Amino acid sequence: GAGFPRTCYAADRTGHALLHTLYQQIVKFEHASERDEMVVYDEWLVLEIATDGERCCGVVAMDMRTGEIEQFQADAVILATGGAGRIYGKTTNAMINTGMGMAVPYRAGVPLKDLEFVQFHPTTLIGTNILMTEGCRGEGGYLLNKDGRRFLEDYPDSRNAMEVAPRDIISRNITREVAKGNGIDGKDYVHLDLRHLGADRIMERLPGIRSLCMNFLGVDPIEQLIPIQPAQHYTMGGIDADADGATRLPGLYAAGEASCISVHGANRLGGNSLLETIAYGKIAGESAGRYVLGLEAPARAAEAALKDADARARTRVDELINSSGTESAAQINKELGRIMVEKVGIFRDAEGLKSAQEQLKKLRERMKNVSLMYRGRAFNYDLAWALEWSANIDVAECMIGGALLRTESRGAQFREDYPTRDDANWLKHTLATYTTDGPEFSYKDVILGTFEPKARTY
Repeated sequence: GAGFPRTCYAADRTGHALLHTLYQQIVKFEHASERDEMVVYDEWLVLEIATDGERCCGVVAMDMRTGEIEQFQADAVILATGGAGRIYGKTTNAMINTGMGMAVPYRAGVPLKDLEFVQFHPTTLIGTNILMTEGCRGEGGYLLNKDGRRFLEDYPDSRNAMEVAPRDIISRNITREVAKGNGIDGKDYVHLDLRHLGADRIMERLPGIRSLCMNFLGVDPIEQLIPIQPAQHYTMGGIDADADGATRLPGLYAAGEASCISVHGANRLGGNSLLETIAYGKIAGESAGRYVLGLEAPARAAEAALKDADARARTRVDELINSSGTESAAQINKELGRIMVEKVGIFRDAEGLKSAQEQLKKLRERMKNVSLMYRGRAFNYDLAWALEWSANIDVAECMIGGALLRTESRGAQFREDYPTRDDANWLKHTLATYTTDGPEFSYKDVILGTFEPKARTY
């Protein structure tokens, strides 16, 4: 989607390079002098945000090693928990990328914004849906149908840019090509071809991709075609936050994919999420620091707020551990993933979205009857996943509801029944606010700045 190469990178492992640098700094400060020390809590799951109604007072979290629930009083909290891709059955996201990081502030009254805008990456390995980076096509890779032909030339919106058109366009055109019966062996995938790049270039620029292909599929892209299909990749929406990373709840901040500062609008170009995490991680941290230094006194009701949040967390955990229900949280989440792929995927329409809403209501009722296989407290990942998968349903409701109400196609949302963009009625952000009866939707204006909206052409 870019007009020229513009992304700084470390081969095809840029994210790993950033992650390793971050971890090195954590280790550095974790073992620093007492004044500069950073305390790290490994394997904790945040269950509740404590608020006195005026500002954030801290969090309540569970130590996975012991099952103990603890209160963390804090003048400022920054949520940087990543996206919610595991709501979908086919996703490039890690297992931990559930809806929990968004559901916790959502349940505390912080709106979620623009969740209908979900990005699907065109090139993921069949079976595992591991990401085959944008760099594969940026380096000159081809997409081929069952006849070995570069089929993107058949579609007007990708004919000029071909493989380096934006992700949403290519994902849709792969799906269209498969629907025509032109998938490989009549199945739901096509081929990514890197062979013409040569061994030297692949080993220099795409060593991680080669390793993934060989380890997970037994395919060597130097000599063989890579079977790929589109899958969920990124959530443009998230916790409603401003340009400082601040939410509506004073003292609560969000950064990275968990947030929706809307730097990506309704879509995202490759590489920009890495920029977002680095830039807005720093901005949110500095903003939270200024906020704390500017406080004249601690929250008046912090102790009571933490006590209330602690009670809610303990009640939820105890109910799950003591439940005599007959439902499996894993099976419910599997069904949720299927519904999201089939009804809330690359192509959407009112009928499918309404069907997804009805099915989600049934899953929510079934979730109330979940029983755990293991009822101990220590290392109870059966419990942790049940909590996270319940959060998936909350966030999925916001995704589906926002997508249904937005009667247009914009960015990553493509409505087959409303295939054009409608700036007159829909140049606005969707806000989903928690209620016990489901999300309540409202809207706010988009701040355009110096750029006026115009048709996207390639």
